[in-house]
Amino acid sequence: MSLHHSRVAARERLVDAPLRTSAIREREEKKREARYPTTTIRVKFPDQTQLERVFPSSDKIRSVYAFVRNSLREDVKPIKFVLYLTPPRRELKVSDLAVRDLSLYQLGLAPSSVLMLSFFEESLNHRDVPAPLSEEVLSQLQDLPPPPVFQEVVPDTSNATASKSSDASAQKKVPKWLKVG
Repeated sequence: MSLHHSRVAARERLVDAPLRTSAIREREEKKREARYPTTTIRVKFPDQTQLERVFPSSDKIRSVYAFVRNSLREDVKPIKFVLYLTPPRRELKVSDLAVRDLSLYQLGLAPSSVLMLSFFEESLNHRDVPAPLSEEVLSQLQDLPPPPVFQEVVPDTSNATASKSSDASAQKKVPKWLKVG
């Protein structure tokens, strides 16, 4: 019921909100954009190797493509590739007019995003093929830190008899609306 009330209240706020001029909307958008001056981009290769770099949020997607291309081996640089987001798959092509003139912030990549990389040459898109990175980039390779290990909570068994009696009484209670007859 509270979900319904919150949706109704949100709709009423939108209906009753004052109209805003384009100048006011642009000023509000600039304020939101100023919250994220930089964007961290991770590019994930098919073998799960990742490249990471921080870009200004005002940069275009072509600067990310240039960074990736400069990180590749010389023999792989001429091979075309595409960067995309998932799910659902949304390709960020430099040739796409709707994408190339937008900033990283306008593309929804700020403050951080993971982009997947797919080569047009299928032989490079297999998990068992190592990422074709240059020797300079491979020399800076670091393993990701291991995920944190959470310890299990051990239940306190010192007061087991009291909890068993309360569990038994909780199982016997049946709500009135569920009783038959």
